This record gives sequence, structure tokens and C-alpha cells, in this order.
Amino acid sequence: MSENELAKLAFGCGLKVHKTLGPGLMENAYLECLAYELNKQELKVEKQKALPLIYDSVKLEVGYRVDLIIEQQLIIELKVVEELNDIHLAQLLTYLRLSKCKLGLLMNFNTLLFRDGVKRVIL
Repeated sequence: MSENELAKLAFGCGLKVHKTLGPGLMENAYLECLAYELNKQELKVEKQKALPLIYDSVKLEVGYRVDLIIEQQLIIELKVVEELNDIHLAQLLTYLRLSKCKLGLLMNFNTLLFRDGVKRVIL
């Protein structure tokens, strides 16, 4: 499955979670429900995956954790914030660089309309 097809499927799963739960819950609730929906689609889903930082040829464990990696191709970073801002985009771009993935989705579940809280990020 291509990255674009995965992103479309992930958006649909996120929309289902948002319609079911609505805004106002903690991020972890959305993460678990989204992972469940993606697993139902028989996708390989990695939750809270640690990403090491390579600095000066040394692998450093600095605590970076990606919310979801789908099929080792797509990163999904979840937020429950009033508004997405540049630091959230920078965080996802960093995760994309460290993981070698090319496509990421930033999903903010604290919106009335789910599509208003989703940003597609390409490295």
C-alpha cells in the first residue's frame, strides 16, 4: 500500500474515532482508539515507538517517542490542543527525519470538525 493510500485510510480511521468520541478527551484515549481502528484494517501499527538520535556517529536515546508509525511508512502525531502551531509541525518534521519516513499526519482531536485539525506533512 502506498503512503498516500495509508494516509487516506488513517484519515478515515481518525474521522471515525473523532465522530465517536468527540473533542475533549486526553490524547492517549484517541491514540489507543485510532491504533485499534488501524489494527482492524490489518495494518502494522507501532505505538509510542522510541526514536534514537544519531549524533557524531553515536546512537543516543533521548526520549523521542512517535505516537504511531503505520506500516513503517507513515507517522501519525496526535494532539489535543486548542490550535496546531509551528512547533507541532517542527516536531513531526523531526520525527520524519529521524525515522526515514517521508509522510506524516498531524491530527488534532480537539476540534469541532476533524478535517480542520489534520495537517499533512511531507519531508
